[in-house]
Amino acid sequence: MTRLMSVEGSMTSRQEGYMHPRTFDRVDPTPDQQEQLRRLRVAAEVYANTLDEVLPEGPDKTFTMRQLRTVAMWANVAVTRQADGSPR
Repeated sequence: MTRLMSVEGSMTSRQEGYMHPRTFDRVDPTPDQQEQLRRLRVAAEVYANTLDEVLPEGPDKTFTMRQLRTVAMWANVAVTRQADGSPR
């Protein structure tokens, strides 16, 4: 078991191996990572604009745009984290 400090300040336990202990730590991207993140933001914005122009208004468009936002967020995480959750 790993002992962690909870958001409220009390100690909590969780099984080791479930998530890297630094999963929720702030990660400051390196200069190379900052450039990768910039490129991903540009690509996501271009795709979002294309979707906005092409898709008709409605729940499917809303869902698609929300999923794109989720994908963009996880792409950022992938740039700054190793597969086990540790910072790159």
